[in-house]
Amino acid sequence: MSMVAKSKSPQPRGRFITFEGGEGSGKSTQIQLLADRLNAAKLRTITTREPGGSAGAEIVRHLLLSGMAKAFGPETESLLFAAARDDHVSQVIEPALTQGTWVLCDRFTDSTRVYQGELGKVDPKLIRAMERVTIGNLKPDLTVILDVPVAVGMERALKRRGTAAPDRFEGEGVSFHEKLRDAYRKIAESDPQRCALVDADADAKTVAERVWTALRDHLFAVAAPRETSQA
Repeated sequence: MSMVAKSKSPQPRGRFITFEGGEGSGKSTQIQLLADRLNAAKLRTITTREPGGSAGAEIVRHLLLSGMAKAFGPETESLLFAAARDDHVSQVIEPALTQGTWVLCDRFTDSTRVYQGELGKVDPKLIRAMERVTIGNLKPDLTVILDVPVAVGMERALKRRGTAAPDRFEGEGVSFHEKLRDAYRKIAESDPQRCALVDADADAKTVAERVWTALRDHLFAVAAPRETSQA
C-alpha cells in the first residue's frame, strides 16, 4: 500500500498594520497594547518602527532624528527615509508577513507624505517614485491615525523625554504640529478603506479599545446578509 504525502496548505499571509500621528499621540503605547491583545488571541506579531526597524535603517534613523540631515533639505531627508524603508521592508516586514506574522509598525509611508511632502514641500511625484522603488505593491491592511490636540501631544512628548533634548521633529513649533495634524486628517478622509482616524485624547486603555474597534471594523467585519426580494 503506497503512502501519499499530504501537501502542506500555504501559509496565510500576515496582516500589516501601521500607526501614524503627531508627536505624543501615543503610537508606541498603542502598538504594544494591540500586540499584547493579538498575542493573547494566539496570533504571531512583531512590532517595529520607522525610521529604523532593521540594522541598516537604524543607522539612518540616528542621522535623521539627530537633525544632521536637516541642513541638506527635505528632498535629501526624503531620500534617506526611502533608503531606510527599503532595508526595513526587505529585511523585516516582507519576511514576517510571508511567514504569517502580523506586523505592527510605528510610522510608514504616510509619515513621509506628511512630514516631507505636505510640510517639507517635496514634489509628490518624487515621493511616489520613491514609494514604487521601496515598497512596490506593499500597502498596510490598516493604518491607525491617532489624533490628539497639538497642546496635548506636545505635553505628552515633553513628559516622555524628560530632560533629554527634543529630536528633529519634536523641536518644531506649534504651527508645524498644527499643519501636521491637519495633513493626517486629510489622509484619513481621502482613504477611509485603509485608514481609521482614532480619537487618542483619552487614557491609554480607552484609546486601546477604540483601536481594537477600528481593527475589528476594518479587518474582521462580516458583511451583512443581503435581503432577497421575492418576485
